[in-house]
Amino acid sequence: MRKLRCLIYRKAVGGQKGMTLLWLTAMLPQLKPPSCEHFINSTCNNSPTSAQLAVLFSSFGLISIGAGCIRPCSMAFGADQLDNKDNPDNDRALQSFFNWYYASTGLSTVLALTVIVYNQEHLGWQVGFRIPVVFMVFSALMFLLGSSLYIKVVASESLFTSFVQVLVAARRNRKNRYSDDFHHKSLEPKFCAPTENLRCLNKACIITDPERDLNPDGSASNPWHLCTVEQVESLKALLKAIPMFSAGIMVILVICQNSFSTLQAKTMNRHINSSFEIPAGSFSVFMIVTLTLWVTFYDRFMVALLAKCTGRPLGLSPRVRMGIGLLLSCLATVVSAVIERKRRSKAIEQGFQEDPNAVVDMTAMWLVPQYAILGLAEAFYSIGQRVLLQSVP
Repeated sequence: MRKLRCLIYRKAVGGQKGMTLLWLTAMLPQLKPPSCEHFINSTCNNSPTSAQLAVLFSSFGLISIGAGCIRPCSMAFGADQLDNKDNPDNDRALQSFFNWYYASTGLSTVLALTVIVYNQEHLGWQVGFRIPVVFMVFSALMFLLGSSLYIKVVASESLFTSFVQVLVAARRNRKNRYSDDFHHKSLEPKFCAPTENLRCLNKACIITDPERDLNPDGSASNPWHLCTVEQVESLKALLKAIPMFSAGIMVILVICQNSFSTLQAKTMNRHINSSFEIPAGSFSVFMIVTLTLWVTFYDRFMVALLAKCTGRPLGLSPRVRMGIGLLLSCLATVVSAVIERKRRSKAIEQGFQEDPNAVVDMTAMWLVPQYAILGLAEAFYSIGQRVLLQSVP
């Protein structure tokens, strides 16, 4: 837990450095190409230099590294603060945590896609980038100030080393005869014997010669020759979770197509009335609003109703929720293709074949259904991933 806490803080600082560097590319003239405002009747060919591009891409890299480390760790870290096996309502508490985690994340994203994007379009990149920098500094300080209050779960060993030990021991013992009677267990065993799944790994915990394999205290004399049943079962749990992890690639792939939808919105009529136009980058807010509303509605109302119908205290099982999320992501892709076909046909009808940036006489509200379905897909799939936290070691 200490390593996890340090990782979150360090990567929060790393992401903050990347955001600050991105802000500086908008602030300092030396970090951006000259403006083309003085070019009126001639073509502007002011391209960025290699050094300017290096600074820009470095900021993107730092932001990506920070986000990639914080997002998966923050959920597990928060769950560790609430996870209590002795609490009879532990599953319900964790379920509520995941629901409200995504709801609060959704609310923050709504503010980012509306307030910050609006400022970027109307006040410029300098102000638009300055706001995230301030918020990231504030969040890193808040996380550091609360470090003394966190529940610190001490890791007994390195999981990656343990997994490699199981693979090595299983290969070394592959010629040994399998026996159900002699298995090496930890001092506080969770399993009496290895399961029948992936039996090739079970040979990693077989005791062939107690005098040679065990120390006087019962521990393995060589952990690369003999592992515990718990180590073997932990590796099996990880291997069984890989298909569920890989299935999420399709959901994330569909969600990451939002950049194309932003380009679609830029070529469509985004006016609500004669005086207000929705920024193209703010259309993702419909996905986040749908996610937030559904998560809140599901946690407060649907769980009790589905519990009566299914007999499960949490309503739909996590795997069912993940499956629904996958189906909804496919449906969102179909809807997106239909809308794009309609938009493209309108553009051709209006003579914009050679002008991809022209605004088509078609309201951008046609994009709302695909965003709403994507919000539901992420709500079902992402929160359903709670089963992964419980199944992996």
